[in-house]
Amino acid sequence: MKYKYLFEPLDLGFTQLKNRVLMGSMHTGLEEEKDGYRKMAKYYAERAKGGVGLIVTGGISPNRAGKIMPGSAKLSTKGEALKHKEITRAVHKEGGKICMQILHAGRYAYHPLLVAPSRIKAPITPFAPFAMSLRTVRSTIKDYVNSAVLAKDAGYDGVEIMGSEGYLITQFLVAKTNKRTDEFGGVYENRKRFAIEICQKMREAVGQNFIIIFRLSMLDLVDQGSTFEEIKSLALDLQNSGVTIINTGIGWHESRVPTIATMVPNGVFTNVSREIKDILDIPVITTNRINSAPMGEEILASGDADMVSMARPFLADPYILTKSKEGNENLVNTCIACNQACLDHIFKRKTASCLVNPLACRETEFELKTTTTPKNIAVVGGGPAGMSAAYTLAERGHNVVLYEKESKIGGQFNLAKVIHGKEDYGQTVRYFEQILTKLKVDFKLNTLFDLNLIEQYDEVVVASGIVPRVPEIVGIDHPSVVNYVDVLKSNVKIGNKVIILGTGGIGVDVASHLLHVDTGDKRESFMKFWGVGSTKEYAGGLVPDHSHQPIREIIMFQRSHGKLGARLGKTTGWIHRRTLKLNNVKVESGVKYLKIDDDGLHFEQDGETRSLSADTIINCTGQVSNIKSFNGLEDNVKVHLIGGVKNARALNAQRAIFEGFEIGMKL
Repeated sequence: MKYKYLFEPLDLGFTQLKNRVLMGSMHTGLEEEKDGYRKMAKYYAERAKGGVGLIVTGGISPNRAGKIMPGSAKLSTKGEALKHKEITRAVHKEGGKICMQILHAGRYAYHPLLVAPSRIKAPITPFAPFAMSLRTVRSTIKDYVNSAVLAKDAGYDGVEIMGSEGYLITQFLVAKTNKRTDEFGGVYENRKRFAIEICQKMREAVGQNFIIIFRLSMLDLVDQGSTFEEIKSLALDLQNSGVTIINTGIGWHESRVPTIATMVPNGVFTNVSREIKDILDIPVITTNRINSAPMGEEILASGDADMVSMARPFLADPYILTKSKEGNENLVNTCIACNQACLDHIFKRKTASCLVNPLACRETEFELKTTTTPKNIAVVGGGPAGMSAAYTLAERGHNVVLYEKESKIGGQFNLAKVIHGKEDYGQTVRYFEQILTKLKVDFKLNTLFDLNLIEQYDEVVVASGIVPRVPEIVGIDHPSVVNYVDVLKSNVKIGNKVIILGTGGIGVDVASHLLHVDTGDKRESFMKFWGVGSTKEYAGGLVPDHSHQPIREIIMFQRSHGKLGARLGKTTGWIHRRTLKLNNVKVESGVKYLKIDDDGLHFEQDGETRSLSADTIINCTGQVSNIKSFNGLEDNVKVHLIGGVKNARALNAQRAIFEGFEIGMKL
């Protein structure tokens, strides 16, 4: 692809960015790890080496009260600033520029010392905040300024002030969370004073030759959020206060609208950046679900923004820009926005990584060194685990033959990519097809591995995956019963009334898939389904009392008494549950399956025997290892089991791909 805009330099007056791409802020957990600054230095330097125009770090608190949780990173002392110099030196050595994000959590903090404009508890934390006194407000403004000065001393090229996503500054801006009666509360002119004074005083303290980015909430996606006129007013004031760049933010963390998960259409929110870009003289960055250089080029060409922000895509592939600029877009390991190894890890207080790139945030732990003793290795199965193993082994210099019984590699990802909202999973299959071909992996498609071939190889990695579990229910072979594989492959006709057995990830995906209506415009469908409108019409961008008419009646069954999808992702489970709720999906919990016949499903619940009729009953009760062809060979020193064939229980792609990477590093 030819690029006209994405790789064009951006002149900020006192400095120049080499292209129009921002690596957006994302907390990794390295900030709090032992030896974390050395690890962050390597992590950010790798992305700078990949050619990104400007990097923004994960959020760093300006004071103790602003920490996300106990032990979180802050920058308020010279001693702390010294540690950051290792990061800035490493980035500058690679020719990059880096800003530190200053983030005060406000009422979103997960510790008992949290503060906010008013004593209003957030729904996502267990603690009610202390209302900030006027003295605390003013000292907090000074803390923001002090943190910026220290960041400059540490060698950062600038800072980003987090004024979005529902954190402290946003809490001052919105009447929903600001009930103050002093000069920082009441009318909007007062509510925005906190943000403006921070920027004004910060610019005075750091001088003119220092980048100040302000992350401005364009769509709060909460009741009583900001109106467009308020956002416009603040943006102009920020520009006049010395802000260098406006970065646009979408949604508060307590919002019930997904903004970055995989079911969010690519680039769906870029038009809201255009609304503010047209009134400002300083550059505007657009963000959320931009995961490729061609998409970034398209956005810039449309005039929606002056820069594009990508965060997780740089986890997936540090060299996304270098590869794209050289015309190798097909070799980019694309972010699929699954959240499984990045945000889900952070919310579990674990270090982030990446499902499709296990090296992410582990740059100091692993290095893909070329082997000194190349081996002939067979990889059996071309699903996520097998693809990962084949890549790692071939990248290290081994001779790899990949056996796959289907006509193409991809395994479960070939099923996932047909599910509405998971189309990007096909990008992972494309990446592995391209990179394995480049590494000269020998593909044996439509081929079952012959056990007699084991002796021809030095090592055999078995990644033959899983098969659907068939529960022991009388009548499970009834004509009305189908399994999820046939549903996703469109091998069967689905009726209007559907029963789904199982409420795990598979069952939820199948339900969502069957409820989707393809209107031809993914962005318009998304906005309509989730009730997102313009802030010019609705404060916060939420359409009041929006409704949705489902195309099917679906009833889901689970044997446990817990909530639906209890094992779903930490940051995406609520999206799936809300999707089903908006589609009026019913859930029957605590059931014992009795039988299936012409009258439907018979079951026992709370001591009562019941039955429900259905046109189609879909078996989504889990998976079992596809080990049958290798029974008895597990103890063979040449044979190594990975992924679902090793352990089908609670299998997910993150584990499968990491096990493939792990065995590839070991052999």
